[in-house]
Amino acid sequence: MAKPQFELFKTKRFMPLFVTQFLGAFNDNLFKNALIILVTYVIAAEAGMEPQLLVTIAAGLFILPFFLFSAFAGQLADKLEKSALIRKIKLFEVVLMVLAGAGFLLGSTYMLLAVLFLMGAQSAFFGPLKYGVLPEHLEEEELIGGNALIETGTFLSILIGTLLGGLLIRTPIGPELVSVLLELVAVAGFMASKKIPEAPSSVPDLKVNWNFIGETFTMVRQAGKREVLFLAILGISWFWFVGATFLTQFPAYAKDTLGANEEVVTLFLALFSIGIGIGSLLCNRLLRGIVTARFVPLAAVLMALFCGDLYFASVRVGEHGDTLVGIMAFLAAPTSWRILFDMMGIAVAGGVYIVPLYAILQARSPRTQRARVIAANNIMNALFMAASSLVTVALFSIGFTVPGVFMVVAIVSALVALYIVRLLPQDLVQSIVRTLLKTFYRVEVKGLENYQKVHNKVVIIANHTSFLDGLLLGAFLPHQLTFAINTHIAKTWWVKPAFALFDLITLDPTNPMATKSLVKEVKKGRRIVIFPEGRLTVTGALMKVYEGPGTIAYLSNAPLLPIRIEGAQFTPFSRLKGILRLRLFPKITLTIQEPVKFNAPEGLSARDRRRWLAEALYDQMSSLMFATSSTGRTLFESLIDARRVHGGGQIVLEDIERSPLTYSKLLLASFALGRRIKRRTKAREKVGLMLPNSVGAV
Repeated sequence: MAKPQFELFKTKRFMPLFVTQFLGAFNDNLFKNALIILVTYVIAAEAGMEPQLLVTIAAGLFILPFFLFSAFAGQLADKLEKSALIRKIKLFEVVLMVLAGAGFLLGSTYMLLAVLFLMGAQSAFFGPLKYGVLPEHLEEEELIGGNALIETGTFLSILIGTLLGGLLIRTPIGPELVSVLLELVAVAGFMASKKIPEAPSSVPDLKVNWNFIGETFTMVRQAGKREVLFLAILGISWFWFVGATFLTQFPAYAKDTLGANEEVVTLFLALFSIGIGIGSLLCNRLLRGIVTARFVPLAAVLMALFCGDLYFASVRVGEHGDTLVGIMAFLAAPTSWRILFDMMGIAVAGGVYIVPLYAILQARSPRTQRARVIAANNIMNALFMAASSLVTVALFSIGFTVPGVFMVVAIVSALVALYIVRLLPQDLVQSIVRTLLKTFYRVEVKGLENYQKVHNKVVIIANHTSFLDGLLLGAFLPHQLTFAINTHIAKTWWVKPAFALFDLITLDPTNPMATKSLVKEVKKGRRIVIFPEGRLTVTGALMKVYEGPGTIAYLSNAPLLPIRIEGAQFTPFSRLKGILRLRLFPKITLTIQEPVKFNAPEGLSARDRRRWLAEALYDQMSSLMFATSSTGRTLFESLIDARRVHGGGQIVLEDIERSPLTYSKLLLASFALGRRIKRRTKAREKVGLMLPNSVGAV
C-alpha cells in the first residue's frame, strides 16, 4: 500500500538528497537564465553578434557534456560509493560558482560559457547518482512517491531559478547579486549532500572503459536488451522532447502568436511547472506505491489531446499593433482560459506520465548496472532535446508558426500514444475501467498491503457475485492478472472482445489436463485468478466450492490470496433479481485477506489429498466471508442494515392476524415498544418478557 509520500521528508534516507537536488537544479537555472538575459541584452550587442546565435551556442554547451561524460559518469556511479561521489561533485559546484561569479563581475563571455559547459558536465555526473541512490535508500513501494517529490522539486526549482535569474541580473547590481546567491546556494547544496546516507558500490571491481564513444554505445545497447528498460528510456526521452519544445517556445508563442508580454511567459512557466508537480504527486495516489505503467498510456493520450487543442485555442488576444498585453489583459480574454487549461492539462498528464517510467527504470534495472542504465537514459534524453531544437528550427525554416509546431508535436504525440497503447492495451483499459467503476460504484479496496506480501507466483481466489467481478479485480489489483475462464463461456459473443484486452486462459473443467496446464502457468510466475464457485451465486451466499484452485496452489507451491467482493451482488449484473433489492450503483468493496498456503498432511493418497484440499478451500472461503463481515454489530444494527439492503417497503413479518410488517413498520414498532419498556425499567436492569409466538415477539 502506498505510504504517505510527504512522510519521506522526515527521513534521512530522502530529505538530504531532495535538498541537494533542489538546490542544484535551482543553481543551474539561475545561472543559465542570468547568462541568457545578459547575452541577449548586453554581451551580444557589445560583440556585434546575433543574440539568438549566442543563446543557441549556450544551450548546446550545456547539453554537450551529457554526450561526452554520461558513459564515464555511469561507470563511476556503479563502481564507487555514491554518497561520497555526490559530495565531491557538489564541492566541485562550489568552485564552479566562484568562477561563475568572476565571469559575471568581469563580464567575460568566454569564462561564463566555459562555466556553463562545466555545469553541464557536473549535471551529467550527478544524474546517475541522483536516480541511482533512490532505490538504494527507498523501498520499492516508496519509489513512486520519492520520484514524484523529486520531479516536483526539480520543476519548481527550475521555475524559481529561471525567474530569479531573469529578475536579479537586470538590477543595477545584478552581477553581484547573482554571484553571491550562486555561491550561497552551492555551499548549502554541499552541506546538504554531507547528510546523504552511504550507498555502497554496486560493482567495486568494475573496470572503467575510458573510450566514451564505445562505452556510450555499449550502455545504450545493454539497456536495449531489456525491453522494459529500453521502452521506459524512450518514453522518458519523448517527455523531454515535448517539454523542451514547449519551454523554449513560450517566449515566441506569447509575443508573436498571442500578442502578450514577458509577464504571460512567466505565467506559462509557472503553470507548466506547477502542473508537472501536481501530476507527479497525483501518481502516488493513483498507483498506491505500486511500480507499474498502468496510467502511462492514458497520460500519453491526454498529452496528445491537450497539445492538439492548444493549436486550435491559439488566438491572438492583443491588438495587432506594437503594444503587447500584460497578464491582466491576457486573463480578461475568454480564449486565454482555454489556453491555460490546455497547458495545465499537458503538464499534469506529463507528471502522471513521467514518474512511473523513472520508477520502472530504477526498480527493474539490475543493481550492478543501474547507474549505467540511468546514464544511458540521460544520453537519450539529451539526444531527444537536441532533436527538439533541430526539428523546431527545420519547421520554422519552411514557414511553420509556433502553434504549427505545437500541432506537429500533438500529431507525433498521438502516434507515440498509439504505439504505447498497442504495447500496453491492458493498462489503458484498466485505467479507464477503474475510473468508471470508481466514479459510479465508489469502489474501495481494503488490505492492499496483503497483496504486496505475495510475489508473481500466486493463485487469487474470490467469491463470485456478479458479471462485474472480473472487471473489478482486473481494474483495482496491481499488475497484469491472468483469468481462468470456462471454454463454453469463452465462446459467447460478449466475452470474445475481452481476449484482446485481458489475459485469459480457456479451460475445460471436465478435462483432467486443465489443472496441469494452470499449474504450469503459475510456476511461470503468472498471477492466476480463479473463482472457486465456478458460477455466479444465485442465493447471495457461497455456492458449491470446487477444489481446483486449492490443488493448483498446492501443486505449484504458490500461496492463495483470498479476496471478498461485497456490494456487486446488488447490481443488475448479478443473478439475484427477486432475492435482493437491486440498485444501479451500490458501493462496492474489495477486501484482500492475508495470503495462505495449503500444506496437505504427508502420506495421503491422491484421492484423499484432493478431498483434504477441497475441505481446506471451502473452510478458507467460509472464513473469508465470516472475517470480512461486520460481526461486531448488535441485533438491532443488523436489522437497520437489512432495511438498507432490502428497502423499507419489503415485507418481512406476518402472523396469524394476516397483518404483514415491512422493515420500516418493524423499526417504527420497535422504537415505540422500546420507549414503553424504558419508562417502566431502570438502566441496565435485566427484563424478561413473555410474549406469544407472533409479530409482537419479534
